[in-house]
Amino acid sequence: MFIMTTSHALYPGSFDGVTFGHLDIVRRAARHYGLVTVAVAENSGKRSPTFSVPERVEMLSHCLAEMGNVEVRSFPGLTVEFAASIGADVILRGLRAVSDFEFEFQMAMMNENLAPDITTLFMVPSPQFSFVSSSLVKEIARYGGDVSHFVPANVAAAIAERMGPGK
Repeated sequence: MFIMTTSHALYPGSFDGVTFGHLDIVRRAARHYGLVTVAVAENSGKRSPTFSVPERVEMLSHCLAEMGNVEVRSFPGLTVEFAASIGADVILRGLRAVSDFEFEFQMAMMNENLAPDITTLFMVPSPQFSFVSSSLVKEIARYGGDVSHFVPANVAAAIAERMGPGK
């Protein structure tokens, strides 16, 4: 197994309802990097998040508590500037489908121009999670569907409480 124990990877995102797909990427990345920082973007550009930044950090922290080389944080501003400030030399980005690639590619090229020493690495989730998105999970929950196959129990409970049927 190839392990870069001195490397520090940053996995940024909105994580507005962390899914098993997100956790799959973190767990696999943690096998290859000495430290993985999972960071909730405070200004992700997404409208009307379901959960506050502190709530998302708490959910992630709970889900990743057993992983010794993973930390959870939040950050304002540009991802690439945050990566540089914490000494991360890799930014991890998840790609579920080809449709994700165009936006992610443009962002990676912009980051390369802003910070040439920080590499963007694209990861795909394991096949059983490749179709899961926070948005779809919340849509299922909104209509009373069971989301336990897509998100951890603490996240499923929080989603049901916040946006289950009749809410």
